[in-house]
Amino acid sequence: MAIKKMEHGDQTLVQDFDPAKMDPAPIRDEYAPVIFCQRTVAHIVSIDMMSGKEDRDNILRARATGKGVLTSPFKLLKSNHLGVVLTFAVYGRQLPPDATPEQRIAATVGYLGASYDLRSLVEKILQQLASKQTIVVNVYDTTNLSAPINMYGTDVIDTGFLHVSSLDFGDPTRNHEMHCRFKNRPSPPWTAILSAGGVLTISLLLSHILHAAINRIVKVEEDCQKMTELKARAEAADVAKSQFLATVSHEIRTPMNGVLGMLQMLMDTDLDADQIDYAQTAHASGKDLISIINEVLDQAKIESGRLELEAVPFDLRNTLDNVVSLFSGKSREKAIELAVYVSSKVPEIVIGDPGRFRQIITNLVGNSVKFTKNKGHIFVSVHLADEVRLPSDMMDEVLRQGLNSSKDGSERNTLSDYAIVDRWKSWANFKQLGGKETPVTSEVIKLLVTVEDTGSGIPQDAQSRIFTPFMQADSSTSRHYGGTGIGLSISKCLVDLMGGEIGFVSEENKGSTFSFTALLMRGQLDSVDPKWHTHETSISELKGLRALVIDKRSTRAEVTRYHLQRLGISADVVSSLHSAFSVITNTSSASTLAPLAMVLIDREVWEKEPVIEMRRLLTDAMSNSSMDRVPKIFLLATSLSPPERSELKSSHLVDDIISKPLRLSVLTGCFHEAFSNGRKRQLNRAKPATLGSLLKGKLILVVDDNAVNRKVAEGALKKYGAIVTCVDSGIAAVNKLDPPHNFDACFMDLQMPKMDGFEATRKIRQKEIEFNGQLDSRESFPNVSCWHTPILAMTADVIQATNEECMKCGMDGYVSKPFEEEQLYSAVACFFKSR
Repeated sequence: MAIKKMEHGDQTLVQDFDPAKMDPAPIRDEYAPVIFCQRTVAHIVSIDMMSGKEDRDNILRARATGKGVLTSPFKLLKSNHLGVVLTFAVYGRQLPPDATPEQRIAATVGYLGASYDLRSLVEKILQQLASKQTIVVNVYDTTNLSAPINMYGTDVIDTGFLHVSSLDFGDPTRNHEMHCRFKNRPSPPWTAILSAGGVLTISLLLSHILHAAINRIVKVEEDCQKMTELKARAEAADVAKSQFLATVSHEIRTPMNGVLGMLQMLMDTDLDADQIDYAQTAHASGKDLISIINEVLDQAKIESGRLELEAVPFDLRNTLDNVVSLFSGKSREKAIELAVYVSSKVPEIVIGDPGRFRQIITNLVGNSVKFTKNKGHIFVSVHLADEVRLPSDMMDEVLRQGLNSSKDGSERNTLSDYAIVDRWKSWANFKQLGGKETPVTSEVIKLLVTVEDTGSGIPQDAQSRIFTPFMQADSSTSRHYGGTGIGLSISKCLVDLMGGEIGFVSEENKGSTFSFTALLMRGQLDSVDPKWHTHETSISELKGLRALVIDKRSTRAEVTRYHLQRLGISADVVSSLHSAFSVITNTSSASTLAPLAMVLIDREVWEKEPVIEMRRLLTDAMSNSSMDRVPKIFLLATSLSPPERSELKSSHLVDDIISKPLRLSVLTGCFHEAFSNGRKRQLNRAKPATLGSLLKGKLILVVDDNAVNRKVAEGALKKYGAIVTCVDSGIAAVNKLDPPHNFDACFMDLQMPKMDGFEATRKIRQKEIEFNGQLDSRESFPNVSCWHTPILAMTADVIQATNEECMKCGMDGYVSKPFEEEQLYSAVACFFKSR
């Protein structure tokens, strides 16, 4: 084989060589001919690798280092692709890893080299990187950085995302790099962008929510702190308000006590008609002012939760009589029919708070009187709540008639000739109205009280605020009728405290009906204070009598029958004078019936001629029967003018005129005057104990720092025969009541400088304890087992001076200023006996 000299850069194809033209290799000690291992290329002319400077350096370096050596890129035969030759030295023996170049040269027996087509090699490697985007790869020989050789790939426009990595072909003297990039610019990664945007949005939202939550928590904490501060300030303001009201109450009621007391003393003097009218008007105005003050103070007590109810026995029917008596004058002035009725199923004595019960009814009746114009009626009825659930034939007569007349619109069964609203609706929304759901026992009863009127009614738009404090149906109401607008609000609160409910139904120009329930307990007749039995002796003399009631209105006739039955008088009812004639005739011929003692004729059915005929029949009936006297004739009238009254009296057609509203005291007084026949003085002697009989000759000590109050109290007590001593301080009272002394009782003011009434009472009680401890050794008081002077508190401070506080310091009772006869009687009756 001929060996061709290797020329630098000579890359002529083999078939282009002519053997005759080849230059033989120069003579040297060492050759490195290329021997092809493939038979398919055996015909290729062999080349001496030692003949070229670069090739020779590569071979000698491979032999000395023992590592592979690369040639610079050159074009391959046939494919005309760039390629390289990788050459390794072949050693004849095993050399140590740290063999020297001389040892390696001595052991060299030949060389092994291989050419590589870079394009085919790179494309095979890149097959695993195939994707939707075509990747452009360039391989460079960067041994000479100033002139890198592009071994693979074509020049392309820079599309970004260039990645450069180093290639190690085993020859440390040569450097190669691979540059990778996308052929085209990649489309934006919308999924990643959207995902990142979503994550960012969610992060922002979460951050906002977290920030808002933190701010909210901070704000809530700040609000909570502010509310705590406001609560403390409100509580302090409430205490200040209560103290202010107590102070104002004391400061207003104290001079009012002087005004009313002096007016009362003035009215007890010898005055002419005009003077007594002026004094009475001033006294009534002062009492109205006190009433307004009491309402405001009651509202303050309710708001502060310090209003408590008593539980004492009282006569319900007498309480209602007192309310009716209070409004009798105003109702007669307006010609309003005012009546009260209590079902026979309601116990005579109940246990509860009589003052607050009366206050509720007084508020309701007062409103009815205020808003009912001339004529019409106001009807107060009391039943057990269970009665409204009974069948119609088992109902109370008045209840049945009232329900029927309100439902069918009939005026026949009302108290007057005016239509009424449907009273059933006034309690229709009550949650508990008798039945199984009502927590009552044999001792607990639930009352249903109804106040019905034919007044102006409440406008529909005002009905929702009717129980709101200081609110009235119309802004002009206070100007036209007066009042503070808190009566109904107080009534609702009192009803709630009594375990009941309150409701109403109202129609403009037709009237209103208010109903409320209250839980009370049954009481015993003997448990009531004796002062409630003022008419007991008079009633006993009327029991068993028989009466005839003539009235065309059945409800009104039942009311009259109710009052007669309270006196023990049985009553027959007829609707006209002509119907009464047959009753009178039958009575005279019937021996089994009790003699007829009286006839009561309502003013609405009164006719002169039939009454004359009736009196004749009554006279004949007495002569033909066992009656020992002619039955008395009474006229029942709401209002009569003085000429009418004088004419009826002078005609002798009636024995007396009974003014409505009917009540026990009016009926007993009228009947006894008609039936007295000389027994009037005897009846007067049977009157119960009065303040005069209780206080006459008693030594009373009055303690008050206000001179006017001392004067008023002294005058009031002296009026009833008491012997009064006055002092102006608690210290003086302690000295006066140092045992032993002669005082029977002490009226002690609470608000005094230096030593108030509470402290004075405690000191007095302490002295009495010390004195009682030595009673056994004192022979001068053999009849005294325990020295105790009754001390009664008197003050204008109606908020702080409660009965419990007075009792706590040792007082025996409590009277608020300005006090009246009934208060004084209640206070002293349990300590003194009647003389």
